[in-house]
Amino acid sequence: MREQNEKAVQAMRAFLKALGLDLEQCGMERTPERVARLYGDLFDGLGKDPASIWGERFASETKGIVAVRHIPFYSVCEHHLLPFFGEVSLAYLPHDGQVAGFSKFVKLVECFAHRPQLQERMTAQLAAAIRDGLDAEGVLVVVEAEQLCMTMRDGMARGTKTVTSECLGAFRTDAVLCQQAWMVLGGKQDDSTAEIHLS
Repeated sequence: MREQNEKAVQAMRAFLKALGLDLEQCGMERTPERVARLYGDLFDGLGKDPASIWGERFASETKGIVAVRHIPFYSVCEHHLLPFFGEVSLAYLPHDGQVAGFSKFVKLVECFAHRPQLQERMTAQLAAAIRDGLDAEGVLVVVEAEQLCMTMRDGMARGTKTVTSECLGAFRTDAVLCQQAWMVLGGKQDDSTAEIHLS
């Protein structure tokens, strides 16, 4: 890890100099080390197996939909290496009442967010991980985020948020269940107030 960090430090120093920065004159001598350390944290989801997050599942009496709303996250857009951040809300239909502890979903979001990402891909990865990890009969994941690569450049689209969703299993095939899942998450499938990309 130390060797990798040193390579990142040297690469960042070369990158900043290539942009015309005199690091000593600008008082940025330690910036390459800080940036390398920061991105080490931002990308610590790389190589993590999401299947290892679940741990023990619990038997419950529920036959209804379980939801976890407004999980905050930050990630880094793989196109420009600028942050995007927002909230994840999810709903799933347990198989035979098998549920996971709520904190596991926070860790799952972190696992996928802490790597270079696309919002659309992260949404799909989360849904698939919940389906596969819990044998869930239905999954709905909604991600709402602000993309700094869109809002920082040339003063474009300040305050704009993107909303993506992924619907799997019974929530994809059963229109009534799908509508129930959307309602549990606080909206409805045909919500016209947001740009929703249904996959």
